[in-house]
Amino acid sequence: MQSITAALGPLFLLILLGAAIGYRRWPSVEFWAQMEKLIYFVLFPAMLVATLATADVSQVPVGRLTGVLLGAIAILTLLLWRLRDWLALPSPAFTSVFQGAIRFNTYVGVAGAGALHGELGVTTAAVAVAVMVPVVNVLCVASFIKAGTLGTSSLRSSVLALVKNPLILACLAGIFLNLTGIGLPGWSESAFDLLGRAALPLGLVAVGVALRPAALFRLDRGTLTTNVAKLALMPVIVLALAWAFGLDPLSRDVALLFAALPTATSAYILARQLGGDAELMAAIITGQTLLAMLTLPFWLKLVSG
Repeated sequence: MQSITAALGPLFLLILLGAAIGYRRWPSVEFWAQMEKLIYFVLFPAMLVATLATADVSQVPVGRLTGVLLGAIAILTLLLWRLRDWLALPSPAFTSVFQGAIRFNTYVGVAGAGALHGELGVTTAAVAVAVMVPVVNVLCVASFIKAGTLGTSSLRSSVLALVKNPLILACLAGIFLNLTGIGLPGWSESAFDLLGRAALPLGLVAVGVALRPAALFRLDRGTLTTNVAKLALMPVIVLALAWAFGLDPLSRDVALLFAALPTATSAYILARQLGGDAELMAAIITGQTLLAMLTLPFWLKLVSG
C-alpha cells in the first residue's frame, strides 16, 4: 500500500491542515467563506477548462467510463429510494442521506487522480467530473422536490443555480474548445494553467476548514446509512460495472476513486437552502471525509494487488 498511501497522504495532510486552521478560525471565518467562492467560481473552473481544452481525450474511454459512473449512480439512487420507507427517516434527513451517498468531493477526486496517475489521471478525472456533476446536481435537486422539502421559489432559484453552475459551464467550455480545435491560444493557456495549479491545494485546505469535529458525535441511522452507501456499497457497484464494461486499469482506478470519495462540502449549503437536515449533513461531511482517509487507500490497494 506504500505507493498509494504515498500518493494520497499529502492530500490528507492538506485536509488536516485545513481542519486545524478552521478550528483556530484563522485568519477569520469570513476569509475562508470568500476563499471558497474564489476556488469554486474561478480557480477550479480554470483548471477544468485548461485540462479539457488541451487534453487528448481520445486516450480516455469516455463511453465506457460514462456507463460505469452513471450506471453506479442510477443503481444507488434507485436502491435508496426503494429503501426510504424502511429507513423511516424524516424527509429532510433523507435528502441529506441521499446527497451524502451520491455527491463527491471534486477537489479530492481530481487531486487524487493526478497523484496516482499523473496528467492522464487528471484528464480522466476531468472527464468524470464533466459526466457526473450535471447528473448529480439534477438528482440532488430532484430529491428535494420529491421529498417535498422544496418550495416553488426555492425551485426557481435551484434551477437557475444549476444552469449557472461554474463547474458545468467550465466543462462545457473546455469540451467546446477541444472539439473545435480552438484550444487555449496565446498566453491564455499559461494563465489558465497557473490558476488551475492553485485550485487543488487551496481546495483541499478549504475542505478541511469546512469540517466540524463536533458533528462526529452524531451517530444515528442517517449517518450509518449514508456512510455505508458511499464508502462501501458505491465502490462495490463501480468495481462490478468496471469489470462488466472492461475498463482499463487507469480508468477503473479513477472511477473507483470517485466512487469512494467523501461527499462534497457544498452539500451542506444545499441542505440549508432547500429544506434538508443541515446538521445531519454537517455530520455526514465530516465523518465521511475522515473515514475516507482509511477507506480510499483500502479500495485502491484492493484492485492494485
